[in-house]
Amino acid sequence: MSQAVYKRTDKRADEHAYKRTGERADEHAYKRTGERADEHAYKRTDARAYKHVYERVKLARDSKRPTGLDYIKNIFNGFIEFHGDRRYADDPAVAGGIAKLGNVPVTVIAIEKGHTAKERTYRNFGMPKPEGYRKALRLMKQAEKFGRPVICFVDTSGAYCGIGAEERGQGQAIAENLSEMSTLCVPIISILIGEGGSGGALALAAADRVWMLQNAVYSVISPEGCASILWKDSSKADAAAASLKLTAEDGKSLGVIERILSEDDIGTKEFYDRIRTLLTEELKELSRDVELTQNRYDRFRKLGAAAVIKE
Repeated sequence: MSQAVYKRTDKRADEHAYKRTGERADEHAYKRTGERADEHAYKRTDARAYKHVYERVKLARDSKRPTGLDYIKNIFNGFIEFHGDRRYADDPAVAGGIAKLGNVPVTVIAIEKGHTAKERTYRNFGMPKPEGYRKALRLMKQAEKFGRPVICFVDTSGAYCGIGAEERGQGQAIAENLSEMSTLCVPIISILIGEGGSGGALALAAADRVWMLQNAVYSVISPEGCASILWKDSSKADAAAASLKLTAEDGKSLGVIERILSEDDIGTKEFYDRIRTLLTEELKELSRDVELTQNRYDRFRKLGAAAVIKE
């Protein structure tokens, strides 16, 4: 009798243990399947987000986009281009001179890429050399002397990093622009119309107001360069682009820029007329600012504060 009870008890224990083991195995398998499904869904979502941001980068680089000289031609009147930095040479990657915004004399400076292969080669693909930045600074100092506002159009993947450029003081030229622009006693407005790459863009964007076109980008490094450094794989540029927070919306939310310009009608007369009107209104407001240079200084001192608060 006791042996029969023992057998039944042992059988039930084995059965119970088997069920528990089976339940745990099923639960573990279910969790793994769920984790994989979640991971797969996450990766798909990330891939879509990465692709969307990187598409914006491609749009910013599109050779069909209006370049700096297109903006100058269609927004201003009577543009007269000045050449040379009075030290070394002229740099075709930077076009600048005097013009009129309505009836207001202004100094206008643009980093120019060109449209065709021939134009882009001549303009060094919009990568300024030291003489280009020094030419821009010469024109800005001249504008200060005669009380003319300064308007800059920025579109560059970055400053040219060739040996000659480094020998002629590329870093120093950029630093001098930043230093002088921070104390320039006339209003400065900078508009990023395509790529805004690193210090090469910032050298013409230390302004009272910085605007970006809807599909322009502004970043400390290109997505390809970032991916090569972080992952040793430039093909991951889409993931890097998403991490760099380089879109106009990112810039606005972080306080890096003040305005996003719609591209719905880009290249049309209405598009240029709208920018002309916005520039005219903004310059009127800035011309009444009695603490212009202090406010410009405070603007840049506050950069990054929005990101710290969010964290």
